[in-house]
Amino acid sequence: MPWTTVCLTPEDSSRFAQSGHRCLSYVQALREAQEQILESDPAAFLIGEGVDDAGGVFGSTKGLVERFGERVMDMPIAENGLTGVAIGAAAAGMRPIMVHMRTDFLPMCMDQLVNHAAKWLFMGGGEIPIPLTVRAIIGRGWGSAAQHSQGLHSLFLSVPGLRIAMPATPYDAKGLLLAAHRDPNPVLIFEHRWLYNSVGPVPEEQYALPLGRAVVRRPGRDATIVAVSHMLPLAVQAAAELAAEGIEAEVVDPRTIAPLDMETIHESVTRTRRLVICDVACRTAGYGAEIACRLAETDPGLLLAPLRRVSFPDLPTPASPPLEEAYYPGAKEIANAVREICRG
Repeated sequence: MPWTTVCLTPEDSSRFAQSGHRCLSYVQALREAQEQILESDPAAFLIGEGVDDAGGVFGSTKGLVERFGERVMDMPIAENGLTGVAIGAAAAGMRPIMVHMRTDFLPMCMDQLVNHAAKWLFMGGGEIPIPLTVRAIIGRGWGSAAQHSQGLHSLFLSVPGLRIAMPATPYDAKGLLLAAHRDPNPVLIFEHRWLYNSVGPVPEEQYALPLGRAVVRRPGRDATIVAVSHMLPLAVQAAAELAAEGIEAEVVDPRTIAPLDMETIHESVTRTRRLVICDVACRTAGYGAEIACRLAETDPGLLLAPLRRVSFPDLPTPASPPLEEAYYPGAKEIANAVREICRG
């Protein structure tokens, strides 16, 4: 299936295009999903800082204001207040998509998201759905440093009522955004800026991917690599490198970390008996810790070797390029982690 494939090179995407599959970049897939939502649903609107600018949030909303007018609206730098406005609109029957150009500023909305958006459907006996979609972008590089490059997705894992998606391919970017729009619960979509130029097959029609269903990106027998977001192409690259050495690593993409598809993950680890978890965030209390805990709760003797986590160190992100190079792990670190647990 082309929809499970990660295109790592221009040759990969060219191969799919030549075979008749329509290919888009990740950012084009996001834009197309929003255009189709605004076109088909009069209750939808788009709000965020810079969504109506010429650049259109790195291109993901470019040109939509010309097409849909006041339904694509800029907002002041007042994240908490405007999130409250979006929640109120959702409670009143609208379906807002709110864009945060930097994930780092989601904590400013924490009260609105945690104490209001996540709770009203439950507190209202199922009568007050909050169909709010929040797009939050993880940055990296350009000297973005400690306040503009964080992956804060796991902060929201312990909040019942919130759904958390982390699309890693153009196909998933469109399908998960369309699914989020249709869901009665608030959905946080974390997009990694370094994925925006990646290209892959994307159908033109609307389609929604089920929230809470993982996908195996590469089959293998010797170890399982669970990777989200920008770590996914790095994991696929590492698996290809390991295959040349005779180590077949299976790569699993959770797609969403809330709900978390433990059935697919457990099935993979049951076969390989080894596990590496990769994240685009600091190590402590990440989604990988939840996977490790759930596996230990259900099958404590499953692993033949201690699991490994490949993630950022528990330090604020540095600004200088040499320090960034040391801070961020890549395919090399993932491959080394698999070698450790396979070869002892």
